[in-house]
Amino acid sequence: MSRVNPVLARALRPTPLLRLNVAHRGRVRRLGLKLEDHGPTGSVKDRSAVGLLRSLHDERPLVPGTVVVESTSGNLGLALARLLPALGCDFLAVVDLKTPHSTRRSLTDSGARVIVVDRPDGLGGYLLSRLSRVRELCADNPGYRWPDQYGNWAAPAFHRRTTGPELTEQAGPELGAVYVPVSTGGTLAGISAHLREHRPDVTAIAVDVRGSLAVSGSAGRRLVPGIGASRPSVFLKTPHSYDRAVHVDDIEAIAVCRIIAEDIGLALGGSSGCAVRAMLTDQEAVGTDDRLAVCLAADGGAKYRDTLYSDNWANEQGVAKEITSAVEQLRSEGLFFDRKHQEH
Repeated sequence: MSRVNPVLARALRPTPLLRLNVAHRGRVRRLGLKLEDHGPTGSVKDRSAVGLLRSLHDERPLVPGTVVVESTSGNLGLALARLLPALGCDFLAVVDLKTPHSTRRSLTDSGARVIVVDRPDGLGGYLLSRLSRVRELCADNPGYRWPDQYGNWAAPAFHRRTTGPELTEQAGPELGAVYVPVSTGGTLAGISAHLREHRPDVTAIAVDVRGSLAVSGSAGRRLVPGIGASRPSVFLKTPHSYDRAVHVDDIEAIAVCRIIAEDIGLALGGSSGCAVRAMLTDQEAVGTDDRLAVCLAADGGAKYRDTLYSDNWANEQGVAKEITSAVEQLRSEGLFFDRKHQEH
């Protein structure tokens, strides 16, 4: 009997919602952080991995010895590297130079074979180069299986059935808006679909970083991994995929991450900093009500201590002064985070 379905059925656990008060520009707002770093491998991609592997297995059974290959900036790779050995399958992770070294080590330690793509795609990242390498590998090895996180609708469907209901139940009737960072767009597409059906009073906001084409905009430099893409998301092209989009500056997002760590001792991933910065910008711009705003914190900051939280890295990237200035500016605007309580 196949062990795939039992393994995947036990693969996930709920993640908590942390409630904060956020002071900014003379006003205190209520913020919820959906802490996906409490998942098995520390990111929202734990959920995506389960949905994608179920889809592969339903299409054609995943038998021991199957080789699964996927393009990943890191988090989905870690999730797949955890699950596939339990299924007797092998994993080939195609990453790039922006993937943290700690993530690459974790992938290798989990038994994955790691291929590092070093050719930029000319659009501010490596995504198109990674996808090209995956296609080459599949063409040369017809037995390889490719979940295709950037085009497989199984991931949004899984977030619609799981992430969305869990989030809205934890937030309760006071929920007014959800801010979701976009890379593939699958998480937002799934959560938004759930909201349209069950909580149409709640606004779904796409959070993208400047220099990304995931939602709209023009290609350029991107410092923060885990958010943005070198092409538009295929999951966010339909009408009402989300209510509005907010593009944030990655320097300001890094500054927000550092301020949160200083205020409440919580290290978030860069995409989470983007979501919080987008919330502050959006809430002020559109004159929203006093209901709870929830930001999906897609992963934690541990794997970014040598990059986003490192002054040495900032100096190497030539952005140290920019980050310091952004922190000072936000502090001058009164930005301060105060922990309330965590709900499970």
